[in-house]
Amino acid sequence: MRPAVAAVSSGRLSALGARVLCSGPVGVRCRSSSASSSTDLHVDTATSETEKLKTIDDLPGPSMSKTLYWILCKGYADKAHLMQDLQKNLYGPIWRSRFGHYNLVNVASAELISQVIRQEGRYPVRALLPHWKEYKDLRGQAYGLHVDTGPNWYRIRSALNPKMLKLQEVRPYVSVILQVVDDLLRRIELLREKSPDKTTVPDIASEFYKFGFEGISAILFETRLGCLEEEVPKDTQRFIKGLNDMMYLSGLVPLFPKWTRSFLPFWKGFVQAWDDLSDVSRKLVERRMRELEQNSEAQKEGLYLTYLLSNDKLSLAEVYTSIMELMLGGVDTTSNTLSWPYDLSQMPYLKAVIKEVLRLYPVVPGNARFVAENDLIVGGYWFPKETQFHLCHYSVCHSAEEFPEPENFIPERWLRPGESAGGAYSRALPTVNKHHPYSYIPFGVGVRACVGKRVAELEMYLALSKLMQRYQVCPEDDAPVIEPKTRTLMIPGSPVNLRFLHRA
Repeated sequence: MRPAVAAVSSGRLSALGARVLCSGPVGVRCRSSSASSSTDLHVDTATSETEKLKTIDDLPGPSMSKTLYWILCKGYADKAHLMQDLQKNLYGPIWRSRFGHYNLVNVASAELISQVIRQEGRYPVRALLPHWKEYKDLRGQAYGLHVDTGPNWYRIRSALNPKMLKLQEVRPYVSVILQVVDDLLRRIELLREKSPDKTTVPDIASEFYKFGFEGISAILFETRLGCLEEEVPKDTQRFIKGLNDMMYLSGLVPLFPKWTRSFLPFWKGFVQAWDDLSDVSRKLVERRMRELEQNSEAQKEGLYLTYLLSNDKLSLAEVYTSIMELMLGGVDTTSNTLSWPYDLSQMPYLKAVIKEVLRLYPVVPGNARFVAENDLIVGGYWFPKETQFHLCHYSVCHSAEEFPEPENFIPERWLRPGESAGGAYSRALPTVNKHHPYSYIPFGVGVRACVGKRVAELEMYLALSKLMQRYQVCPEDDAPVIEPKTRTLMIPGSPVNLRFLHRA
């Protein structure tokens, strides 16, 4: 990862009908008109055509031992995103992989991803998280967005959406985020002055992480946590550590059988991390509840938490869980990339830079779908319901078929031919509007799309535009190329040190 870039860092159709919609061998491109297409490829398992299709047992793919070899011996433990292309080159754009009790169908082309999404049903599931459910059962907590399924998940999601996804509803968040941006600028100035050359800020990604954490907490909890202060409060430190530990251990706990918990530390650490997150979240919610009880005017000035507490769409237990889980998704998206929903039309090049960073370094390199309601046909294969799919976004974003010169940082590919770039060099590529709509979906798509997309965009554009107005940003001298690594999400593989030079 280049240091400078890291800084910005539904009916049914028969099987015959499905083949008409997408004829030809696996991998042949079959365009859909838009990423929100409602075309349905649902399969009626009673049809004779379905019986003629290949099944999951016909898919190629590595054995479990080979997967373990790649992870443990070939260095893919923290580079899981690179395994997507490795396996695609060996097995083609659709293959099967096994790991522990996981049995995954990997899809690594935009068209195949679109076929999965268009058949996901009304209540899709990203992935089953039995260890999350086990923890919530252990502590008697509400399940929330990540664990709940079916109509109850849809009810919760419908309650959370309005104040997060409607553009006009996020406008009140601007003043709050601007205050946090100002604190970020002061923090960067302080770190500059402390550096030997008075310009370099070490490990800028950690500062952006604190900014993302502070920004989303100011909206969700309606309070400042002090992440950007010189001395970070203890409860804030506990929350941040809990989040980091939980995300790390969440990938390890499912790999080991339950009988190992008596001597391996992963489950115990996972529970402790969740306990810390839950405890701090509960304190913050209860603080806001007391404020609302003591001051009736506070409800008029409230933001997201006040909205959830002042209606009867969610139980109090569901509010606790929902606010905490929204925090989990809101921090890394901002910190690992860095919107201004109103003035984007005036900043096409800034928007293009953000898009290109998210293409090269998608925060979520591999998404998932567990289709629980119906059978599917994908790429000429029939899959029964309750099949777990792995959507290989990283591989698709780095496909030369979709994006010419895929490994090069070319923001101009997102500009329309002739579009003004505010004086910046513009050479919009002729393929700018020709890539498959499912080749670039950094915030997901459909009813399972990221609920915090608007807020993440708001934070990124407000922070980046103000930083660029004040500083010229460049890597430190002789800076090495920084490669990304996977920690469930994609992050810089080593500290990113940047020089912030005041503009004249």
